[in-house]
Amino acid sequence: MSIITSRDFNQDVSAAKRAAATAPVIITDRGKPSHVLLSVEDYDRLIADRRSIVDWLSADDDLDLVPERVDLSLTTPDL
Repeated sequence: MSIITSRDFNQDVSAAKRAAATAPVIITDRGKPSHVLLSVEDYDRLIADRRSIVDWLSADDDLDLVPERVDLSLTTPDL
C-alpha cells in the first residue's frame, strides 16, 4: 500500500493511478489520511458482497464452530 501527500497527488496523478493498479493508495492531507485511491477492480470486489450484519451472522457457510465446554460451577474458597 502506498501513501502519498495530496500535493504529490495533484502534481502527478498518473503516478498515483499506476500505484493504485497494484494496491490501494492512501492520500494524506496535512499528514493525516484523507482519501483512498482504488482500482475499479478493487472497488468492485469491495462492494460486491452487500450483506448486512444479520445476513453475515445467519449465513450457513459450512463453518464448523464447536464451542469449548466451560465449567461454570461455583466454589467457595476454603478458609
